[in-house]
Amino acid sequence: MSSGAMPSANASGTRNYAIVTAAYWGFTLTDGALRMLVLLHFFRLGYSPFTLAFLFLLYEAAGIGANLMGGWLATRFGIARMLAVGLTTQILGFLMLSVMSPAWGAALSVAWVVAAQGVCGVAKDLTKTASKSAIKLTAGDASGRLFRWVAFFTGSKNAMKGVGFFLGGLLLQLLGFRGALWAMAAMLGVILAGVVLSLPPLMGKANASRSARELFARNRGVNLLAAARVVLFGARDVWFVVGLPVFLYASGWTFTMVGGFLALWTIGYGVVQAAAPALVRRSSDGLSTEVPAARLWSLLLAAIPLALAAAVMAGVARPDLVVVVGLAAFGFAFAVNSSIHSYLVLVYAGSEKAAEDVGFYYAANAAGRFGGILLSGLLYGWGGLTACLLGSGLMLASCWLVTLCLPTRGTETPEAA
Repeated sequence: MSSGAMPSANASGTRNYAIVTAAYWGFTLTDGALRMLVLLHFFRLGYSPFTLAFLFLLYEAAGIGANLMGGWLATRFGIARMLAVGLTTQILGFLMLSVMSPAWGAALSVAWVVAAQGVCGVAKDLTKTASKSAIKLTAGDASGRLFRWVAFFTGSKNAMKGVGFFLGGLLLQLLGFRGALWAMAAMLGVILAGVVLSLPPLMGKANASRSARELFARNRGVNLLAAARVVLFGARDVWFVVGLPVFLYASGWTFTMVGGFLALWTIGYGVVQAAAPALVRRSSDGLSTEVPAARLWSLLLAAIPLALAAAVMAGVARPDLVVVVGLAAFGFAFAVNSSIHSYLVLVYAGSEKAAEDVGFYYAANAAGRFGGILLSGLLYGWGGLTACLLGSGLMLASCWLVTLCLPTRGTETPEAA
């Protein structure tokens, strides 16, 4: 009887994984488009680099609490329900942005956009935590399948985000700011209906933590990965969010060229993430070769922005092209790092409260993006893209130091695929 039930359980897990992945693709497409819509629309209106960074701060800050609470809520009420809540919240954020009027003053406009971005930040991280937790639940304990599934999920999601960057610029050109937001809200409404009708509402429901102390009592592996994630994503966003787009535009690139490069970079980044399992030697315990790989790729990554900063300071010809080529190499190494981290947190996470472990980990992720965005505006205003690249290199060196402390044995040892 048990042997007959196993294929059914595997088929159900694969089906639910496919549904969650497709829903998150749609969500990420609109999320990437929103980033480009806001950045280009308000830069065109004359907002400074620091003000542009400020527009995204609440988006990231809201994600810190949303990840923590999202993991707890997904454990208590089920992953599917929290996925639906995240999609609904994103629709509300789009509609909130769409009512903005050109007649409003600058102070009111900035405050309204920051608040609406905060709503979208909550939506993104509720959706992300629910979706990533579903991978642990649907993949089971086989480490090979877990790595492949989380790599494909994360990589394909980032590829869709890159397409979203391009979509945002295209929709802004074709429909205008308000029309683009309405179109994206309608798209998410269709996805929301599909999630509600197709996923088991109680999927992933378990006994949630009963106190804040219990909620924050993560194991050593999760805690260290969270610390590494703070500086890893801060090191990306310190140049990616404001510094690079403004630098390229100031170098003579058009909005379409800037959006196109960011889209291609993110798509390529996603493709490498999905292929990461083929670049990392596997171990039977899921950790003994994967953790050293995380250390090696972190060290390689740290060297790239420092080398780029040195090249720009040396006065190379066409620094915009040198930076673009260098950041393509950065994207490759960053994608492998990120994919290994996303796999390791699911190995370190407990089975019963995986959503809470994942939520804690992605709260650190949001904290890193928050710091990176703030520094992006500050450092670019102080020392241009060179300062952003130097800041990135120093943060990545810190990331490498943290990975040296990662345990190579988990509390739960996954079986080999």
